[in-house]
Amino acid sequence: MRAKLDIQAEVVALGYLSREELAAQWERIYRCAPPKGVRRELLIRAAAWHLQAKRLGGFSTETRRMLRSAIDRVERKFADRDGQPNVVADEIKVTIARKRKQVLPGARLVRDWNGKTHIVDVIEDGFVFEAKVFPSLSSIARKITGGHWSGPRFFGL
Repeated sequence: MRAKLDIQAEVVALGYLSREELAAQWERIYRCAPPKGVRRELLIRAAAWHLQAKRLGGFSTETRRMLRSAIDRVERKFADRDGQPNVVADEIKVTIARKRKQVLPGARLVRDWNGKTHIVDVIEDGFVFEAKVFPSLSSIARKITGGHWSGPRFFGL
């Protein structure tokens, strides 16, 4: 009971620390500066969580198991969705971005837009559309749609 009261008192005391003191605590705990512009309230909560986890033992084994299971489900979902595996980098989960398909000179891109078929030929120096050379697919997509589009996305690459 006494230990619980001590922890509560220490958590309350965190509210009286300045932002600079809280930022110093963050650096000591996480070994990096707090994110730029982070609010004082978040610094207090992070310090309070760390204090409680240190004194009370952090997450239970069951909670850690549930978190690991949830992370695995999300990773499988994303791997199934884009066909790419996930990798671990410095214990941070990241998804590998899909590589954009390369179009080689001589290829022909066909896109239907608002009932009209648009044909683009790929050449060494760019793209030919309506007998004019364009430097990018995005400029062609803009001409066709009248708005900003990612050219590769517009043409399904």
